[in-house]
Amino acid sequence: MSEAIAPATGQNFYFNPWDEEFRANPYPHYQPLLEGPPRIVDMGFKFALAARYAEVREILIDHATFSSVQPAGIGFDEQTKLFGDAPTMLGSDPPTQTRLRRLVSRDFTPRRIRELEPRIREIAQDLIDAAQRQGRLDVMPDIANPLPVMVISELLGVPPQEYRQFKHWSDKIIEADNTPPGMPIPDDIKCAFTELKSYFTQEIERRRKHPGADLVSALVAAHDEAEALSADELLQFVVLLLLAGNETTTNLIGNGMLALGRNPDAMAALRSKPALMRGAIEEMLRYDGPVQATFRTATKDTVVGGTPIAAGMGVFVIIAAANRDPAQFKEAEKFDITREPNEHLAFGEGIHFCIGAPLARLEGAIAIGAMLERFGRLRLKDPAMKPAYKGSYFLRGLQSLPMAID
Repeated sequence: MSEAIAPATGQNFYFNPWDEEFRANPYPHYQPLLEGPPRIVDMGFKFALAARYAEVREILIDHATFSSVQPAGIGFDEQTKLFGDAPTMLGSDPPTQTRLRRLVSRDFTPRRIRELEPRIREIAQDLIDAAQRQGRLDVMPDIANPLPVMVISELLGVPPQEYRQFKHWSDKIIEADNTPPGMPIPDDIKCAFTELKSYFTQEIERRRKHPGADLVSALVAAHDEAEALSADELLQFVVLLLLAGNETTTNLIGNGMLALGRNPDAMAALRSKPALMRGAIEEMLRYDGPVQATFRTATKDTVVGGTPIAAGMGVFVIIAAANRDPAQFKEAEKFDITREPNEHLAFGEGIHFCIGAPLARLEGAIAIGAMLERFGRLRLKDPAMKPAYKGSYFLRGLQSLPMAID
């Protein structure tokens, strides 16, 4: 597949989200894209690559021109066949997106997030206690993977102790993004989605008979009482909340700890002055955010940054490149936890701005702060490590992050 996506003669960039080496370190490949207007690439279908901050932001806020609905016939029909075509908050436009987002907005208000804080701290401390007892720490399986999925599980009203199963399903489903256009999705990914769908189908039926105070029960009530959700929408909604509710936060914690481990002066400053945490989290999101890119489709002929984009053309909106655009950020390649201002786009912009952003920020700050407080000599076990990444190009997350705690 890499040959088909290699740049044409005379082009000075390489973009291939299905290349494992590219996914491991895409940042050097973004530099040429930041030096000019959006480029057009041919991946069997023509797509535009938007990388500069101004153009990425312009696309994200213009939902009328750049739709979040994935059209048929651009190479991702296998994914649609597996996951279904019921609209979700992420894959819809107004008025559907507005209706769906409103249904969960009450569970992500500032007040609701504050109410969750004591429980998040309790879970984080329990996980750190377990790591300390075993005398070693791998940030991903010990802290970053379980914490967010346990929190979102409790919000949904499903047993948080089943987090390993939820995380397995989540990781497998995210891997579907690694399937090149037109290629079949591996059977283990299909199996994971089928199992997750079956699990929530049963949970939805159980809440219909025995509703509780959880988010799934609220969505079931909305479906039954006001027909706000179709049956397919309801199931897709619950699956999305589990996936989106844990993956981004997991990646924030992992990528953030890797950045601190590679910048021990920043780690020392943050440990000695915890008030820096708020700015540190924002810099982690900017510097190596949990979401590399998103996707939009032009609804009409338009021009972005001087590049004509035809109606129906897809656009890779490369958020991680925009967050290192030197036109927007001074010393953009430097990790600086005191950076101010820091108007990054890690959680998107416009109507699709991540509804769970306050929760992700809180979980990240609690988890990282607790690790720094507990382990006074916390550091990378191998400073020369070459990180291995899981998941997909779109969602950037580590497989493992061993750290020394002695």
